[in-house]
Amino acid sequence: MKNNTGNGGQNRLVINGVELKSRLMVGTGKYRNNEEMNAAIEASGAEIITVALRRLDLDDPSKKTLLDFIDWSKYRILPNTAGSRTAEEAIKTARMARAMGLSDWVKVEVIPDPKYLLPDPVGTLEACKVLLDEGFTVLPYINADPILAKRLEEMGTHTVMPLASPIGSGQGLVTWRQIAIIVENAHIPVVVDAGIGAPSDAAFAMELGADACLVNTAIAEAKDPAAMGKAIAMGVEAGRLAWEAGRIDMKAYASASSPLTGVIGRN
Repeated sequence: MKNNTGNGGQNRLVINGVELKSRLMVGTGKYRNNEEMNAAIEASGAEIITVALRRLDLDDPSKKTLLDFIDWSKYRILPNTAGSRTAEEAIKTARMARAMGLSDWVKVEVIPDPKYLLPDPVGTLEACKVLLDEGFTVLPYINADPILAKRLEEMGTHTVMPLASPIGSGQGLVTWRQIAIIVENAHIPVVVDAGIGAPSDAAFAMELGADACLVNTAIAEAKDPAAMGKAIAMGVEAGRLAWEAGRIDMKAYASASSPLTGVIGRN
């Protein structure tokens, strides 16, 4: 079972000294409109919401952006470096978020691959090192690579965020065995990110011992985003409770649920 020392205790999620009540983080991309986005975020109960800074139009100060439709007093904004193909681009984006007063927390994404959107492990390591040196709270998005996750933890990142399957694919926990290894070895929060398509996927991630899930597409592209936001939040909660309760071991054979002693007709 995972050692929870780095999380401040089994029943709390703590990231760099900040205690969070919700174990679900949500994104702000792909919604049909801002009304659906806000309804889904509220229904999810999330405290952390991610914003892709490189995909905002910041050239015209008079033009409203996504940031104008989010109640900053209710949520912790987590800028991400989505759209960055290199470590240098990711670092520049994080610095811009800090300069704008958004946050010194950053979700680091370095993705040079336009087809499968798989993160670059070398570029991620490079960006994280610089941003940690500059005092950022760093949450890196990575492949489900246990060795990379451990290297990042040793470097000082405040979480690791392994993908369950490719971004937006809805394939669920294709990488669950690797995630289980990451969870087993981690002393910082493990946030399962990308590929979750349904509440059952979120529950499974949490049953493995993950500390949180980050979900965007499954909520934003649902027919009813608010209902799906609530459903995935319930999956996260159920999965976490199941992990804390301790599931039974899987067996290759049946095991009677009632004892045979004292059964009528038996000696």
